[in-house]
Amino acid sequence: MSAPLLKAIHHVALICSDYQRSRAFYSETLGLPIVREVYREARQSWKCDLAVSPGVQLELFSFPSPPPRPSRPEAQGLRHLAFAVDDIDAAIGTLSERGVLCEPVRVDEYTGRRFTFFADPDELPIELYEAG
Repeated sequence: MSAPLLKAIHHVALICSDYQRSRAFYSETLGLPIVREVYREARQSWKCDLAVSPGVQLELFSFPSPPPRPSRPEAQGLRHLAFAVDDIDAAIGTLSERGVLCEPVRVDEYTGRRFTFFADPDELPIELYEAG
């Protein structure tokens, strides 16, 4: 069997309805460091690269009047973003202090790991998964 073609996830890109609100949410509320931020005049679009972990980034984009994408009920396409955390209770506590409401903690029936969901400013489901 040959080696896998894909090595790792490099980045995930999100188009935001309100760029400044999403930028603040991901950089301040969730604490992701900003790697770079540029305004692309030809596209009338901001692009912000945020570090998630070594070699993995989250890209935020603004575009004039982007159409909404349905996420609930479940629709085709990206279902949710999931981030690993060491201590789910501590992460939920920090998010709660920052005004983010999380769903009740559930347990993955196959791995026994705990997880929860919350929503970003555009109602994109975000999962916290206890890597533990």
